Amino acid sequence: MDGEKYAGDITLLEAWSELDGDERAVLIDVRSDAEWEYVGIPCLTNLNKEPIFLAWASYPGNERNINFVDDVKSVVPETDQKIFCLCRSGQRSIAAAIALTAAGYDNVFNILEGFEGDKNKSGQRGFIGGWRMRGLPWRHR
Repeated sequence: MDGEKYAGDITLLEAWSELDGDERAVLIDVRSDAEWEYVGIPCLTNLNKEPIFLAWASYPGNERNINFVDDVKSVVPETDQKIFCLCRSGQRSIAAAIALTAAGYDNVFNILEGFEGDKNKSGQRGFIGGWRMRGLPWRHR
């Protein structure tokens, strides 16, 4: 990943604290519409905010959203705002953070663990880390 940079990785609780403490900070959930619909979404109403839902890749097929950066620019025009990218387990959000940084955003972070966390020994998510397991507010869409 030489040359691929972003502001860094941040834990879920650190991201929550940053979102709470910085009124301009935003959360971009880069998962797919199927994940938002069937797995759940972060709930930021306690912070008087709403997540931004922009898929990095489509479902099914996992085809990259070539309009992702332009979509972000339309809802987050100021490049100095803190942006926290969230995906299922913290991988697509790295790619999104790299792309946004390359597009001129200065403060883009990847949220470690993502919404569902890593798989357990049975291949299930949601038991080892993740937004829900850490007790952060969430709901079904």
